[in-house]
Amino acid sequence: MRLLKPLVAAACIAAATLAVQPSAQAAVPHKWQNCTIVNHRLPHGVGLKTAHDHTSGTPVTGFKHDSALYHQAINANGRLDGDKDGIACEKA
Repeated sequence: MRLLKPLVAAACIAAATLAVQPSAQAAVPHKWQNCTIVNHRLPHGVGLKTAHDHTSGTPVTGFKHDSALYHQAINANGRLDGDKDGIACEKA
């Protein structure tokens, strides 16, 4: 019986902790969850004021040049700039 009480208490604490933590996707604000959503508002993405697209083809130049907005996007979801070129969700 002595061992049972601590185990039950530990199980209750673990269950409460799991119930409180939101999933990683839910923690990201909706407007930054993925590039499909971002491209509805910003059709060619958003980048740093001095960013240049790193591509072997024709570089994207029509993205919104806004460093503050780019940092907001990356702080919310770092996966939006997968190639780390300073442009999130660039699309030709």
